[in-house]
Amino acid sequence: MALVSDIRTSDMGMAQIVATVREALARRKVYRQTLAELRSLSERELSDLGMHRSMLTRIALEAAYGK
Repeated sequence: MALVSDIRTSDMGMAQIVATVREALARRKVYRQTLAELRSLSERELSDLGMHRSMLTRIALEAAYGK
């Protein structure tokens, strides 16, 4: 119910809501693809890139969300 009331009281039009959702989905797709590609690399390949397996999630987040 809170979601419905938030949407109704929002100043955003339906087009803006759809655009925001599309952007969020696109960023999530970039995150998932980046993480999958990084996880597919061998330890040697990661080492050549100066990465460790523990860094992969952070790197994928930075690629998708700039954080």
